[in-house]
Amino acid sequence: MIQLATFLFISGAEIAFILFIVVMVFGADKIPEIARGLGKGMRTLKDATNDIKHEITKTAEKSGIDTSVTGDIKKEIDKVKDDIEDFAGSVKRKL
Repeated sequence: MIQLATFLFISGAEIAFILFIVVMVFGADKIPEIARGLGKGMRTLKDATNDIKHEITKTAEKSGIDTSVTGDIKKEIDKVKDDIEDFAGSVKRKL
């Protein structure tokens, strides 16, 4: 069975149509400029998020709050994700 690549439940033809509309509206010369702006915006958002996480962690450590609990929880969540992927992989292969 051939599986089509989908991104957010959008087929290839729909993605091509959206790209066509973007080219028609903005023009081919503006698309790299728009992509650069989006990339910079996403990078700024990621940096701001990391700064907030760092400040929260630093403040928690300064206040004497045990931050190792979050690492333990993350490890458990990752184990559960791996177990689900193993199970889902065997189910997907049977279809």
